[in-house]
Amino acid sequence: MNELILPIKDEIIKAIETDQLVLPTLPEVALQVREAAADEDIDIQKLSGVITNDAALSARIIKVANSPLLRANREIEDLKMAVGRLGVDYTANLATGLAMEQMFQATSDIIDEKMRDVWNRSTEVAGISHVLTRHYTNLKPDQATLAGLVHKIGVLPVLTYAEDNRKLLKDIPMLEQLIEMAYPEIGRKILEAWDFPDLLKLVPEEHVHFDREVDAVDYADVVMVANLQSYIGTDHPLTHMDWSAISAFDRLGLSHEVNSHEVEDLSEDMEAAMALLQ
Repeated sequence: MNELILPIKDEIIKAIETDQLVLPTLPEVALQVREAAADEDIDIQKLSGVITNDAALSARIIKVANSPLLRANREIEDLKMAVGRLGVDYTANLATGLAMEQMFQATSDIIDEKMRDVWNRSTEVAGISHVLTRHYTNLKPDQATLAGLVHKIGVLPVLTYAEDNRKLLKDIPMLEQLIEMAYPEIGRKILEAWDFPDLLKLVPEEHVHFDREVDAVDYADVVMVANLQSYIGTDHPLTHMDWSAISAFDRLGLSHEVNSHEVEDLSEDMEAAMALLQ
């Protein structure tokens, strides 16, 4: 590993802690939706009213509600029906995740490409997380989807730093190493700043702790397994690890070995989940 990476990571963390590097904030519509959903007296009409100001987000939520993944009995025609079908919490988490896409844009072509790669990877992991959660756990699929979408959120400040320190853009391998070293800790800081639930705050750091041992399956386990499965069929370094030693598979009730029948059974659902997010 390049000996310069750790000092740069420490510099980024210090810049965040001293407010010299500002953490990303959730898009306004996501903040409004989460604030509304936190109100115990919120009803479908009020929540729909908050979301309806964003036409694109409204359309995507209706699309999700009509997805074969959720097996609606009848076609959902408007936002109020969609929120009624999904529920307040599910809608709030979905709206948060979908609105986040607008954060993954940059002025530099190199950084913009990196951000789009991160978002595409995040949507893939989120889709797999949704399906694994539905089929193998009693956790909430909407929370798992959001966990997948935010598991690499810590990459954003690193890329912002790189935009301001152009020498990093001339050494892409070094930038990649810096991202891998820094994003888990920074991701936790972001989710703490966003006041996310404790079980989601764990995800950025814990999904890369392959030797973690916990009493019961959680969202970090789900995202860890989803992330690993997303690389099946590639030559990514994670595919060369000994997955049999990763206890998260056991907590999900999944074999660490790729079962072609199992993958085929879930592939349609996974494709549907990813299609909704992209």
